[in-house]
Amino acid sequence: MQNTRKNEKILVINCGSSSLKYEVYAMPQRKSLGKGLVERIGSENGHIIQKNSVGKLEKTASIPDHSTAMRFVTEALTDDTYGLIHNMNEISGVGHRVVHGGEEYSSSVIIDNAVIKAIKNNSELAPLHNPPNLDGIRATMEFLPEVKQIAVFDTAFHQTLQPAAYLYGIPRELYRKYKIRRYGFHGTSHRYVAAKAMTMLKRSPENTNVISCHLGNGASVTAIENGKSIDTSMGFTPLEGLMMGTRSGDIDPSIIFYLLDRGYSTAELNTMLNKKSGLLGLSEISNDLRDVEKAALNGNINAKETLDVYAYKIRKYIGAYAANLVKVDALIFTGGIGENSVTMRHKICEYLENIGIVMDYDKNREIGSNPGIVSKNYSRTAICVIPTNEELQIAVDTYQLIYGVNFVDRRKTVEVIL
Repeated sequence: MQNTRKNEKILVINCGSSSLKYEVYAMPQRKSLGKGLVERIGSENGHIIQKNSVGKLEKTASIPDHSTAMRFVTEALTDDTYGLIHNMNEISGVGHRVVHGGEEYSSSVIIDNAVIKAIKNNSELAPLHNPPNLDGIRATMEFLPEVKQIAVFDTAFHQTLQPAAYLYGIPRELYRKYKIRRYGFHGTSHRYVAAKAMTMLKRSPENTNVISCHLGNGASVTAIENGKSIDTSMGFTPLEGLMMGTRSGDIDPSIIFYLLDRGYSTAELNTMLNKKSGLLGLSEISNDLRDVEKAALNGNINAKETLDVYAYKIRKYIGAYAANLVKVDALIFTGGIGENSVTMRHKICEYLENIGIVMDYDKNREIGSNPGIVSKNYSRTAICVIPTNEELQIAVDTYQLIYGVNFVDRRKTVEVIL
């Protein structure tokens, strides 16, 4: 028998090396009560801002570590004027975004010592993300020791990939010894929008195939068959796949050796490929697509070529995934670019008609940044614009795991949550 609880408050934490984002949801209503951000952790000039329906709270102070950041969060959450709750006892669960769950976890889990150990062990695979994720977990446990904490992994949704999709063509010993394989990321976002698409299209995940395009500063494409991820563009790290804001995406590996022979260090190449490439590196203008689009309209050749490369690479992945899915019932655009760039959605779809993906360009223009369907009525594939909400998905997972409400094993299918 399900234990249905009303009016529970779930705190969602997304902790980075120098920032801590948070949001509070009233469950099971799935209503956001407000959100906040702590920036410049480790600095004398730390900054916290929190917004609710009344207004916003802002404060600058020394925030040397994540524990101090969490103390400021608890004070802000219960502020008399701009607080999101009356006292911390109202928080019945905390959901944490954790980037890498390795091969151990294929769904969200209640955090215990074994989970903490696994997050720590997988820090080798995500050195920039898992350690601060763990700092956030420990800091939250310090202030809410009696409250259950949930880990929601970016990699979990992609643990349904088969060896044909996740193995690389390198000596198998490297997989056995170092677990070098495709893991994929953005799983929480892809899972969320795929579920929303089922509601939008009035379909069941068990007989629906989806290609989901999460396009933002980081970008990935995922093929979802009968509710399960079967392939995704990000790989061993988030560097593989599409060209992104500052990441190169797919390149010939020999380029690295070529540049090493010409005096570049491994540190310089790592920085170049992750932080100086992509839209920024190719356009020499900006990592923000809006700036590149504006420059292209003003006749900048580099900007025009950059937009063409960006759309071309996304189309290549859509075509490849369409071949392996056999049929594609829905193509989803989400993320900052996918949700908002009418022009880029147009550029991506204009050569996809031969595989049954036919955009209604008038609808695409009219819908702008709003959710909806922008395909022709006769298109074999519905084209959907769906805003992602990873924080809500984390809150739902947390509520479900704590109270056992409508829990669905993510190894089997996406879950229709709304």
